[in-house]
Amino acid sequence: MENKILLDRKSAIPKLLGDTNKYLIVSGLAGPAKDIGFLTKESPNTFLFGGAMGGAIPTALGLALSRPKNKVLCVTGDGDLLMSLGSLATVGVVKPSNLIIICVDNSLYQETGGQKSHTGLGVDLSIIAQGCGFSVIKNIYNEKELIEGSVLVDQPIEGPAFILLKVSEAKPPQYSRNWSASEAKVNFRKKILN
Repeated sequence: MENKILLDRKSAIPKLLGDTNKYLIVSGLAGPAKDIGFLTKESPNTFLFGGAMGGAIPTALGLALSRPKNKVLCVTGDGDLLMSLGSLATVGVVKPSNLIIICVDNSLYQETGGQKSHTGLGVDLSIIAQGCGFSVIKNIYNEKELIEGSVLVDQPIEGPAFILLKVSEAKPPQYSRNWSASEAKVNFRKKILN
């Protein structure tokens, strides 16, 4: 992959997600939280993780199971996903049809200094998702695949679905988020209970 021009997350994520108001969105911490926070301005249908590495996928799974009429997107990073690989197996076994996991993979632990993650050392998260029994898997490395991915996100799915969005090492958008966990939880809870 080193010789390929990878997508920039700042433009790829908005194209992939489209109208974010149609979904319940849980983001992983660090980069994905900045991506989603910047894109949605922390609208009540989004919950941004911070300081709880590996918690996004299990939380999104619980949300998908409790809200079967809503499409749930989990936008997480390679580092966050690597921290909770077992959660992919649980998603694959439970098979919620309304859950899409989008892994924004820059092959780095960017938040802690840019160290190479396991995906930069050869680990393929799509193959792991396939082995866990995901119904739908989509790899996105270029603009054409990004358009195909946006169609997948928008249409009804027979999930769970796993999307690997390979991006460059460019930083996420600058975004100063609300760090009040209780306030974020209350806003999100009000949204899903209405």
